Amino acid sequence: MGRVQSRSVRGVPGADPAITTRGLTKSFGDVTALAGVDLDVTRGTVLGLLGPNGAGKTTFVRVLTTLLRADAGTASVLGLDVVQDAAELRTRIGLAGQYAAVDENLTGLENLVMVGRLYGMSRRRATARGKQLLTGFDLEDAARRPVKTYSGGMRRRLDLGAALVANPPVLFLDEPTTGLDPRSRLAMWAVIENLVSEGTTVLLTTQYLDEADQLADMIAVVDRGLVIAEGTSDELKDRVGGERLEVTLDDGASFEDAVRALSPMAADSPSCDGSLVTMNVRQRHGTIVEAVRRLSEAGVGVEDLALRRPTLDDVFLTLTGHAAEERAEAEAEAAA
Repeated sequence: MGRVQSRSVRGVPGADPAITTRGLTKSFGDVTALAGVDLDVTRGTVLGLLGPNGAGKTTFVRVLTTLLRADAGTASVLGLDVVQDAAELRTRIGLAGQYAAVDENLTGLENLVMVGRLYGMSRRRATARGKQLLTGFDLEDAARRPVKTYSGGMRRRLDLGAALVANPPVLFLDEPTTGLDPRSRLAMWAVIENLVSEGTTVLLTTQYLDEADQLADMIAVVDRGLVIAEGTSDELKDRVGGERLEVTLDDGASFEDAVRALSPMAADSPSCDGSLVTMNVRQRHGTIVEAVRRLSEAGVGVEDLALRRPTLDDVFLTLTGHAAEERAEAEAEAAA
């Protein structure tokens, strides 16, 4: 498998990678979670690990954060081996998982102070850092409330704050916005972008193409434990055909006339499914206006017309021949 290296969009060109893996494999019984992953992540950038549930993303993060030992291969973070230097590495990284790992019976501030104490901070220093993070994550007014009174978005922000108590230079975010409402999701994006602007290296796992589009300098697409494609968000979209025009014809409208009118705009041959005409377009800007003009001049009646961006299923269908599907990775890990 080829090596995946994030571009130095915000990082320092030529700098040593913050994360390096070679031939990383991991199985749970008959389930192969990682099938030989080679990856480099440049310091100060975001690598988005994109894939469905069960693709191997969480297993990969658990190996890199010393929570799980690989069956074969090597991995290092900040030059520290994830097995031989595990204890030291834990003091240099932050991890926020899919579910907020906070104590519901403690207050927000008490949770952060507890984490700081575990990192070896004095109580005074941990309290000061906790207050700073609560202010930064807009949780200052809830600092002394039990976490069980927090909303899901508040808990997720607190969990991310806990991962940042020790100012880690590398941060692992395992699907940090899963289950969040749109407002909380956008707020989380803003927090991550601010961290990276200050030099933090982030490995972000996600199922959402739009999230990777917004946050990642480079994206690695993972399926069945393998990196099956890599590139920028735009490059991956191009591989699945870029923008797609979908035209729903009026009853009785001619499919042949519609195809004839739209073909000059198409990147490939338009297809038809009943009254729906679909085609990948050469360019996005002005597409709808031009399509309406061409169809009107050809006398083709249209019920609806839309320009659609590729989805995660589009990416996987093109790259693997199947739609994004869940596997039994989580169940296999639980049983291991």
